[in-house]
Amino acid sequence: MDENGKYVPDEVKGWNWGAFAYHIFWGIGNKTYLPLLCLIPIFNIFWMFVCGFKGNEWAWQKGEYKDVETFKAVQATWNRAGLVQFIIGIALLVLYLLFISAMVSAILNNQTY
Repeated sequence: MDENGKYVPDEVKGWNWGAFAYHIFWGIGNKTYLPLLCLIPIFNIFWMFVCGFKGNEWAWQKGEYKDVETFKAVQATWNRAGLVQFIIGIALLVLYLLFISAMVSAILNNQTY
């Protein structure tokens, strides 16, 4: 049971990619506003992980879900979108780092002494 007295089933608990990747939008969409703390610079790096870990519990507590299956169906969409966003973000980061390292290497190789 949470502090509001609403029971959170064990099936609901777990990682939520939607809450992790889309923390602010996910929070507004699920009527839970703690993810808005991600608007605080630097703190947001830590808080987005908290959103990922606690997101399902917060959404269950604030939502009007008739059963766990309905909840999981709604969150499955968020999870897929969040996971795709995470993978795209990692791929772009890797490409960016490869580009920067290639540029630095080209600059260092073209220097004349």
